[in-house]
Amino acid sequence: MRILGIDYGDARVGVAVSDMLGFTAQGVRTIKNQGIKKLLSELKTIIDEYNPEKIVIGLPKNMDGSEGFRVDATRKFASALKTIYKGEIVFWDERLSSVGASRFLNETNTRGKKRKNVLDTVAACIILEGYLSSQKK
Repeated sequence: MRILGIDYGDARVGVAVSDMLGFTAQGVRTIKNQGIKKLLSELKTIIDEYNPEKIVIGLPKNMDGSEGFRVDATRKFASALKTIYKGEIVFWDERLSSVGASRFLNETNTRGKKRKNVLDTVAACIILEGYLSSQKK
């Protein structure tokens, strides 16, 4: 049973998936966000391929733990996602996931256009791995 991880953003949406045992996360792809209708269509293809038991969406809280305008946009996206996905949707605190993704890409010396294309996918992996780790305890 797989779990899908999503790093939602206005410009790009990173997607990751767990292995069948729920131990690790692998990047699926980054989707260019060209509007909710097109985004949901692309996500539906991924959902149909992996058939996840749940979807974990990164919740972009402020560093003090408060919820800002980005959280509202993410919750609105999750509501739209429910129109194509009937399973459980879970929010996961994604503070510093983009920072972690940037560090990883620095360590692997990923630069330029390739970096831009994978940053959100790596962030989705970090979000999903955080959630998976919390479930093992």
